[in-house]
Amino acid sequence: MATRDPREPWLPDLCRLPRLAVMLGMAELVVVVLALAPGGMHWDVERFVTASGFSLWLALTASVLLCVSRHVLSRLPPPVGTALALLGAGVIAAVGASMAHVIDTSLGYGLVPRNVSMLRFVWGSAAMTTLIVAVVLRYLYVNDGWAAQVRASARAEADALQARIKPHFLFNSMNTIAGLVRSDPVVAERAVLDLSDLFRAALGAGESDSTLREEIELAERYLDIEQLRLRDRLRIAWRKGEPLPWRLPMPRLVLQPLLENAVLHGISRLPGGGEIEIELVQLGDELAICIRNPAPPPREGDILPTLGNGPPSGNRHAQFSIVQRLRYAYGPRVRMTAAWNEGYYRVELRLPVNLAPAAGTGNANPAADTGGKSIGSKRTA
Repeated sequence: MATRDPREPWLPDLCRLPRLAVMLGMAELVVVVLALAPGGMHWDVERFVTASGFSLWLALTASVLLCVSRHVLSRLPPPVGTALALLGAGVIAAVGASMAHVIDTSLGYGLVPRNVSMLRFVWGSAAMTTLIVAVVLRYLYVNDGWAAQVRASARAEADALQARIKPHFLFNSMNTIAGLVRSDPVVAERAVLDLSDLFRAALGAGESDSTLREEIELAERYLDIEQLRLRDRLRIAWRKGEPLPWRLPMPRLVLQPLLENAVLHGISRLPGGGEIEIELVQLGDELAICIRNPAPPPREGDILPTLGNGPPSGNRHAQFSIVQRLRYAYGPRVRMTAAWNEGYYRVELRLPVNLAPAAGTGNANPAADTGGKSIGSKRTA
């Protein structure tokens, strides 16, 4: 399990409605089990409704207590904090059960069976509440640990991309720039600036989110550098169906690895090179990004009819990593398909545009933005 941030409380947060619903659902489940248990006391609608109300009240009260005391208990060692949390829930249940037993006995409702003494009712309610709270806290603790592990995995994928981009084409780029210093210093300076942008993004991968606009600009910087190396063998065709959600938050370095695959496993392996087609269009509430390039027949493990199921193999690793990062950010609506057909390799990525990433940095409104500088703008050296 991933290491938790020591600055974050280790006790699960019950202040959020979905988690409160888990606690209440568990309490109601216990009532249903007792009502369906064979050989027990007679249950009618009134008894079931009353028991449900009592159980939900105890669960809600315990949840409020744990919500309020979360930060205080999290300052203690986990065994001590957990014991105090369960003790507090049990005390609340005992007090509530004693009050309910006294009221029921005084008013003569008969909701509590006559053969159940006050001590048994109080201790039974306290024990069941403690058990429910223990199960829910354990479940939420494991769930939080799993979420932390997913975040760590996404960060590791970003780190892998960061490490991957450095040695892969750095030397080729520097050799190309070195050859241009004397023959065309203006282009060489522009290439150095493009390279610095690309590596600045690589160093920041996993730290913060980017936007669609920034990802496109980085992709153009990368392709500019590769065009200096491959010259006429590499041709680029951008097709941008406006309006596009340029402010859509995205993890960093999502498009560049796909284009790198197109260059390395497609264009550079063909003697005559070819043209990479990049199409962006918004289809309803989805952004479709399609990359198509000529490529030789794929080797085993390169074909990817659908992505996201099963471990990566061959050239699938970069695509698999991108899908994992995007699904962590956007959820299961992210889709990627890739296939080779009749001399062309095509990758299509679908992203929801009406949702900001779960781990976003405040860019919560991914509305279309056609203002500002042009996506295709270049630096002037």
